[in-house]
Amino acid sequence: MAPPPTIVAQQGYERDFAKADERREIVKTYLDLSEVAVLEEAATNLRDKLLIRVLFHIGCRISEALALTVEDVDFVRGTIIIQHLKARLKLSCSVCGQGLGRSHMFCPKCGSKVEKAQVQQQKRHRQRVLPVDSGTLGMLQEYIKRGGPVCREGKLFIFCMNRHRSWQVIQTCAERAGLPKLVNAETGRVHNVSPHRLRDAFAVHAIKLNDTGDGLRLLQEHLGHQNFNTTARYRKISDTEHQEWYQRLWNKED
Repeated sequence: MAPPPTIVAQQGYERDFAKADERREIVKTYLDLSEVAVLEEAATNLRDKLLIRVLFHIGCRISEALALTVEDVDFVRGTIIIQHLKARLKLSCSVCGQGLGRSHMFCPKCGSKVEKAQVQQQKRHRQRVLPVDSGTLGMLQEYIKRGGPVCREGKLFIFCMNRHRSWQVIQTCAERAGLPKLVNAETGRVHNVSPHRLRDAFAVHAIKLNDTGDGLRLLQEHLGHQNFNTTARYRKISDTEHQEWYQRLWNKED
């Protein structure tokens, strides 16, 4: 027998209140330096510790970290080569070849109905050379000395794991360290600590130290963003600009 509508509504309200309480408890939008240090200490082996260190200290994407090889690291110059391979599908009209979006039902050029679009895979390969701090280089040297890298396809890959396993490593370490979940500053959605949250933490840390035009430009180059607006959004996440602006509204004039 189904419960009365009033009971169902009450249960729904209780769930909404529980979610609201959870959001009130979780107010952090990014990890700070001390929390990343605790996360790194929670790793039980050198490989996982190095993965956390690379993601935060270099600020690379998880796909870029998993693609790192021993040959990419220059211990003399203190640099590392980050390879970024991005593949995307390009849709086009089978009649006139006009480019199409996923939601197009009719071709905007010839007007024919899109029943089966031509699909072409495009691959973009970019690389950037980034500086690496001495602590991370030292950990890399120790990891290589212990025989951590794995040979695959004729290359010595530093991390022999897939994306799913890397997510498991970060989440397990976060739970072990007792770190809170994080809230997306724009959508309000609650997320577990993930590899990309370490990249976010690096960007916010960099902006807190230097949020000038030159600082943002260097951060854009370091992160490999093609669009400056993608980098600038970290100013909103760090919340320093908004806080300073608001405080100046109420500061008493001398």
